[in-house]
Amino acid sequence: MKITILCVGKIKEKFYRMAIDEYKKRLGKYCQFDIIEVPDEKTPENASDIMNDKIKEKEGNALLKHIKGDAYVITLEINGQMLDSVELAGHIQECMIKGKSHLMFIIGGSLGLHSMVCNRADYRLSFSKMTFPHQLMRVILTEQIYRSFRIMNKEPYHK
Repeated sequence: MKITILCVGKIKEKFYRMAIDEYKKRLGKYCQFDIIEVPDEKTPENASDIMNDKIKEKEGNALLKHIKGDAYVITLEINGQMLDSVELAGHIQECMIKGKSHLMFIIGGSLGLHSMVCNRADYRLSFSKMTFPHQLMRVILTEQIYRSFRIMNKEPYHK
């Protein structure tokens, strides 16, 4: 199983990078895990809706270039399906059973995802109705993927 997190922007804070690196190391036991970053576009203060959409479109085009045809695409969206950890593990396991060998989770930039990226999704996932910084979301997602593999393998993990 190959799992890729495709996201907008680089992680700047060392503590986020350290957390992601730790979960990435742990995930090596279960899957091939990768993170692909595309550049984030600078958003001017007081940008119009049209300008914001153009920024999301540019970021969206950069994301779409990295999506392989055989990938099962899961976008992270506020209006996506909310799952608990056991349900997420079940969804990942179901993908594996159905022969999906590459899962791609997509995290947008500070403005979110362009509709063309959302339309490419095979599944839309939400972690909360709240908005999280996309850098923190990467840590949370990586931890939940790791937790999912622990659950699937019936291995203990703190609750």
